Amino acid sequence: MAKLQVKRIYDTPTDKDGFRVLIDRLWPRGVSRERADIDLWLKDIAPSTQARTEFGHRPEKFAEFTARYRAELDHNAEAVATALQLLREHGTVTLLIAARDPECNHGIVLREYLAEAFERAGNGKIS
Repeated sequence: MAKLQVKRIYDTPTDKDGFRVLIDRLWPRGVSRERADIDLWLKDIAPSTQARTEFGHRPEKFAEFTARYRAELDHNAEAVATALQLLREHGTVTLLIAARDPECNHGIVLREYLAEAFERAGNGKIS
């Protein structure tokens, strides 16, 4: 069973992270590339600048942002396919974000989206 988790880039990397993928369009402030300890920067899977700006990490706009980002992902087959391939290859993937809110962020939306796509493709469930 594959494991897909979301973690802040500012948190200390652990052995349980598996393959670490930064999913922000912009490099996180105050994090050196060495400290980030990422395996891949998949910025093409991040929400558009316009979607991110309109959301502004305001919880009251999260539902609207979620719908918009999911629509963007529907039209971003190449980046989604890359993320799904990483899950198949590595088993455990950690999506890294800079957002502060652990419940209202694009990583949560992407995790759910990828879990659904992974299962639809017949790869099993994601924990």
